Amino acid sequence: MFFGGLGFIALIILLVWLASGGKLQPQGTRPEERDRSLEIARERYARGEISKEEFERLERDLRGAA
Repeated sequence: MFFGGLGFIALIILLVWLASGGKLQPQGTRPEERDRSLEIARERYARGEISKEEFERLERDLRGAA
């Protein structure tokens, strides 16, 4: 039946993969998403929506997310 234990293990792996959304890449923020986030923070700082301290905190947090 489905190659015995090997088939059962393959089925478990398939179910776990499907439950995780079927993603092959690791979780986390992609570099282009971090770059866009930093760009948005710069724009907000340039418009005066956030203070220098807030911008620096965001920049530090975003660069630390790498």
